[in-house]
Amino acid sequence: MNLKLKITEMQRLSVEEFRESRKLPVVVVLDNVRSLYNVGSVFRTCDAFRVEEIIICGITACPPNIEIHKTAIGAEFAVRWRYFKDTEEAVNVLRSEGCRLYSVEQCQRSILPNQAVSESKGGKVALVFGHEVKGVQQSVVDLSDGCIEIPQAGTKHSMNVSVAVGVVVWEFFKEFLPQLADKSAR
Repeated sequence: MNLKLKITEMQRLSVEEFRESRKLPVVVVLDNVRSLYNVGSVFRTCDAFRVEEIIICGITACPPNIEIHKTAIGAEFAVRWRYFKDTEEAVNVLRSEGCRLYSVEQCQRSILPNQAVSESKGGKVALVFGHEVKGVQQSVVDLSDGCIEIPQAGTKHSMNVSVAVGVVVWEFFKEFLPQLADKSAR
């Protein structure tokens, strides 16, 4: 029989322990994401995968915000974030910080998420996710080192931005899981 774990049995990090812990060398960039609930979900996902940072750009709302909190359930207090009015500026700053940049978008020469993991060779990566309808701005795609596309077989050929963050970041997390799971590395 499989019994569900109690919260006290899960060995979760406190906010302070999270901030001090080793992070996944991934930065999630939100390019004009309009839904505050999506923003909150992204915070929660980035907390789960111990993402280094979230970059919030343009019309994307910032914490503190009650709608973000409803889906983030406190992750907005743990995950580091910065705001940039202009996504292109954010991308240029991240490049100067040594990030390899990928837009998660359907493009002519897009690669699969696992190929991006291989290409990045364990270096720091910034993943740009776009507006729920318009996607990542073409000007940002033009500044990227490449594009990642999530293969889909349904009728819509799109998925919710917060789900896309989970799918793509998971591919990077799998690569670093042994290092992040090592309790001495916290």
